[in-house]
Amino acid sequence: LLAKLPLFFSSSCSYAVSSTIEPFYKGGKVQISKDEKFIFCTCGTRVNVLQIVTGKIVHSIEQDDQEDITSFALSLDDEILVTASKALLLKQWDWKQAQCTRSWRAIHNVPIASMTFDPTATLLATGGCDGTIKLWDVVKQYCTHNLKGSSGVVHLVEFHPDISLLQLFSSASDCGIRMWDLRSSQCLCVLQSHYSPVTSLAFTPDGASMVSSGRDKICTVWDLKSRTARRTVPVYESVVLLPEDEDFSEIGVKTKEIHFITAGSKGVLRVWDASSARCVFELATVTAEHNILLYQLPSFTTQQQFVGFNDEVLDVKFLGKGDTHIVVATNSSQLKVFDLATSSCKILYGHTDTVLSLDVFKKGSLFVSCAKDKSVRVWRQDPDSGQVSCVAQGCSHANAVGSITCSRMKESFVVSGSQDCTIKVWDLPETIPETDGDMFQLTARVTEKAHDKDVNSVAVSPNDKLLVSGSQDRLAKLWSLGAPGADLALLGVFRGHRRGVWCVQFSPMDQVLASSSADGSVKLWSLQDFSCLKTFEGHDASVLKLIFVSRGTQLLTSGSDGLVKLWTIKTNECVKTLDAHQDKVWGLHATRKDDRVVTASADSNITVWTDVTEVEQAEEQAKQEDQILKKQELSNLLHEKKYLKALGLAISLDQPHTVLKVIKGIGEDGAKQLEKTVLKLRQDQKESMLRYCAVWNTNARSCLDAQAVIQVMLTHLSPEELLQYQGARAHLEGLIPYTGEVGFPLFDLTLRPRREAHAKDRPSAAGLHVPGLHVAEDESDRSSSQVRVTRGGP
Repeated sequence: LLAKLPLFFSSSCSYAVSSTIEPFYKGGKVQISKDEKFIFCTCGTRVNVLQIVTGKIVHSIEQDDQEDITSFALSLDDEILVTASKALLLKQWDWKQAQCTRSWRAIHNVPIASMTFDPTATLLATGGCDGTIKLWDVVKQYCTHNLKGSSGVVHLVEFHPDISLLQLFSSASDCGIRMWDLRSSQCLCVLQSHYSPVTSLAFTPDGASMVSSGRDKICTVWDLKSRTARRTVPVYESVVLLPEDEDFSEIGVKTKEIHFITAGSKGVLRVWDASSARCVFELATVTAEHNILLYQLPSFTTQQQFVGFNDEVLDVKFLGKGDTHIVVATNSSQLKVFDLATSSCKILYGHTDTVLSLDVFKKGSLFVSCAKDKSVRVWRQDPDSGQVSCVAQGCSHANAVGSITCSRMKESFVVSGSQDCTIKVWDLPETIPETDGDMFQLTARVTEKAHDKDVNSVAVSPNDKLLVSGSQDRLAKLWSLGAPGADLALLGVFRGHRRGVWCVQFSPMDQVLASSSADGSVKLWSLQDFSCLKTFEGHDASVLKLIFVSRGTQLLTSGSDGLVKLWTIKTNECVKTLDAHQDKVWGLHATRKDDRVVTASADSNITVWTDVTEVEQAEEQAKQEDQILKKQELSNLLHEKKYLKALGLAISLDQPHTVLKVIKGIGEDGAKQLEKTVLKLRQDQKESMLRYCAVWNTNARSCLDAQAVIQVMLTHLSPEELLQYQGARAHLEGLIPYTGEVGFPLFDLTLRPRREAHAKDRPSAAGLHVPGLHVAEDESDRSSSQVRVTRGGP
């Protein structure tokens, strides 16, 4: 059966990384540039700069000391970025070039918790965990103020927007808001209203009022002239002021009074009227951890959403008509749909526990999911808007549903495998609802006790007539799906794996299927007699996923070792290993055209690979054509006796045999011509010649030519010059066993230069009458690795 595989598909594919979705934000401060083109956020030892339009990380500012960044600040003109690390260092960056322009000690005794620039970008305030605040003149580069009096960690510092007032506001663990006069370095007052740490401060454009929010879930409106609280609003959120120069009437803003926006743990945005303490607008916007959402004003519509951290990725599938999106199951109850062009993400809610597996129907707009909540769900993506909604669900398994697959020909049924050891077949209605408002309730047509342990994988054959299941009981089983309404019929059992079966897949072209196991092997099985046709071994740990590529002639497998391997079925050979992950690779999927592959791992990274086989073949063909042209040119140069160009071209081809031919051709015109040509070579070309000579000298047919070249080089080049050549010591020592010895030294070549090695120790070229040379180790000084070069026979 395998012998019938088409020959033109037997060549191996080659994949290269085309894009990645990796963690870029793990909590902490987030700042948007003034031009609204970039997002700055912290991720361990780095500050990542995310381009909003493309969703790509364009710069990654990283500390040299590999210490975590505790705080950062971007100046209001977007020109200066300053970072603070746990090593108590402050660094100033030209972030557009990712270059550090200045570094200085923070003077704080403990890490910096907060920092901010003043409106002129000339003053920088840093709040430390030791309760002190320091101000720095960024231009003149010195510390201007040391403000003491705060209790505990200073987690918030803000300059008054009117720089002429020279006022700084801060808040620490004592929950008070301190107003500092920078002229006298004195605390003017402590504004007391909050009972928990203050989370944010927002000033009105005229600087007369300020709104503060705290973890005590209240917002306070302050009159800064009288330094009193005008109103306290219980909002249970953090705060930012609404701009005054826009029309927000469509969201309930009817007056010119102060309005502010709050957001918090309840997952909603609210607009408040500060004078009446009334909520005038509310927008539901539930988010998960480390997500960044951008809203368009004044409509408050979601513009973009970025996921900063995916946690452990359990499955991934291409989605959309042109495979333009991917749907991702992470270690959570939410599904994430990424636009590969912009990395913008939509988060899907519906499951109530961790989603374990995904599959996509042939057309690419309908997909299914299953989870630990014992349910399966069917989702539809609108091809125009990209919006995704849940259109059907089924809930009758008795335990977590760990695997799911859908029909391959039509959108007619779904098959799920569960930890309750059963397989269920769910029929879909002929007309599937368009939105989640009309969600269809699925009923299992068939429930089959299939295995003795967890069902880890299920797959449907390309013609929708067969089903294969793989289980933790080390078995894979083949089932007949039969006509609609019929029960499952067991056709055969595949035995041979020594541990649980993680994945099973049908070949798209042949009557075979593949299975992967925790025993580290992949097996290919015949559907005719259920025998094992081939076994592929190469992973050092469990093989978690496999897919057929190259029209069924190759396999891609991923394992717990973090590797993805490409196998050619006909030869049982692993032809490529893709190494881009540091942990278990749970997700593996290819596009319908087989031109891209996506992998997802427990290291939180998602990588998209592009098939570059044709590109590499074109490059190889161009390289071969170039070699042919160079060889023809070389032949012409030899014929025209242009020896220097001929020798240089031969060395550039890096073909010692061709170089030897050129040397022999030059040698026919005498030793003088050889000497003249070799001495005109560049240093890198001479290095290559020395390397070639070490090999030629081991062969009786080429040793005389090697000795002739060595004689020229040792005669006309000083030991100091030779020592500059890459690998000179190894090459010279390689000449020792194959060169005869004559009784007197030609000159001392010390691989560790010595003062007593002089030019007078070397005879002139006229004194050399035989081509043979000997390189011998000096018995008197082995410790200095001295080499004595003497004349001798070949």
